[in-house]
Amino acid sequence: MALLVHDRKYETSPRLHDSVDWPDLRVEHLRLEPRGMKPVTFTCNEIAVVLAGRTVATRIGNGVTQRSLIEPGVSCVNPVGTYESKADITSPIEDLHIFVPPALVGHSASADYDIDPAKAELAYAGGLKDPLIYQIALAFHDMMSRPPKSTDRLFIDGMQAVLAAHLLANYSIDRWRPPSKKPDLPYPRLKRVIDLIETRFAEAISLRELAAEVCLSPFHFSRLFRQATGLSPHRYVTERRVQEAQRKLASSQSSLVEIALETGFGSQANFTRAFRKSTGLTPGQFRALHRR
Repeated sequence: MALLVHDRKYETSPRLHDSVDWPDLRVEHLRLEPRGMKPVTFTCNEIAVVLAGRTVATRIGNGVTQRSLIEPGVSCVNPVGTYESKADITSPIEDLHIFVPPALVGHSASADYDIDPAKAELAYAGGLKDPLIYQIALAFHDMMSRPPKSTDRLFIDGMQAVLAAHLLANYSIDRWRPPSKKPDLPYPRLKRVIDLIETRFAEAISLRELAAEVCLSPFHFSRLFRQATGLSPHRYVTERRVQEAQRKLASSQSSLVEIALETGFGSQANFTRAFRKSTGLTPGQFRALHRR
């Protein structure tokens, strides 16, 4: 019997690879768009890991609100039975979603390893910077990107066992606690800036304009924004432009000059320089690898 997966939440999200689908595991590579996700009750445990893009996310699960900056390597845990009434992002991202059974450990594993099934319930946790979860996601992504091998089932079983053990050790409801430190740039003010960038990233936008949006001096705003996002305001805008350029390179027939102008780089030379710095590839090389 196939794993029961809550497809409704992502029914409008494009699949970027064929899913890996086993009776007790499913892995999907999705592109999530702003306002594209629907309320859902999770029918299995889900771990979502960001592979590309940056955004501000707001999630409400069982009445608990979580807000965080999402970027590559950040993950969230969605336990079976949780009713998620809201899941909003401000700009597109690419995620790898790992769906595992409602029972992380079976009866035999419980007996063999003395695990109390009553304590095997996961927490609704977001904004996680967990290197092991990220590496597991990258391993699954690599497997999806190549032809199948006869050893894939052994690989999947091993990764699933490692993931289950790690989740139980770190994100069960009796172990995980949400971070208590509040960001120096509070979420509502950060979101105002992110929303402004999302609306105008293809235009010339100054540091002074971004700072004025939250009534701060440019110097003070720049320091707080870097603390909150890990990037300077200029670098954040550039990365958002690169992200949009990647989408256009993969899905449109526009020329490189047209894409450079449409995404705010001003010239093809500036576009190529910034794109290569961000991705390690020229726009032409990226288009050749990702043309759909």
